[in-house]
Amino acid sequence: MNLAVIVLITTFLLVLVTVIYQNIQDNKTLKTVTKLHRGTRTERLMILQLLKSGVPHQAIFHDLYLKKRGENYCQIEIVIATKVGIVVCEIKKYNGWIFGLANQKYWTQVLAYGKRKYRFYNPIMQNTNHIRDLKQQLPQFQNVPFYSLIVFFGNCTFKNLDYLPIDTYLVHSSESIRILQEILNQKPQISYTNKNQIVNLLNSAVQNGEKKEIIDKHIQNIKRYWVD
Repeated sequence: MNLAVIVLITTFLLVLVTVIYQNIQDNKTLKTVTKLHRGTRTERLMILQLLKSGVPHQAIFHDLYLKKRGENYCQIEIVIATKVGIVVCEIKKYNGWIFGLANQKYWTQVLAYGKRKYRFYNPIMQNTNHIRDLKQQLPQFQNVPFYSLIVFFGNCTFKNLDYLPIDTYLVHSSESIRILQEILNQKPQISYTNKNQIVNLLNSAVQNGEKKEIIDKHIQNIKRYWVD
């Protein structure tokens, strides 16, 4: 075996070991917030970004199933409790061109130079509904600012998006931490009436995501909505 081959094999093994080690470390980091089977891989990537940027793990809540009025639940991907208010995150993964107005019910993903088109529910409206459902949970939330952070992973370009509602941020994943830091640095700090009450509510919603009957009911409601 010549020297070049030995160097190549050694380099490959070093890279492999590094990748395995990093994956193990990332999983350990993730487990401070969530379980590895919860949510999507993209959501977990977002959580890693948050943790590595310095957001305390105690402030991040993932894969929440929030009980609404009646027997229905809404599923919220990530909530961050901060010194300036509650940041509610909606995570998407799309490639191609994204067409849609802020007040349109459906947006369109365009691929292959217009040869393929797919509709999906407006994520601004989707996250606005999540925030509305969350604000109804506690009286003190009426005095707490909420911020809607919609993060797109993937190689996508936003087209003809006209405006965003106040305190709503639509960003690519590479910009998400910068925008979050801007929110934290530019918005006024607030005083919560009862932090423990909020933490207990969010933790309870996370725990709901471990209950099969709640997840099954939520899926049934989604299917019923799309059929209707």
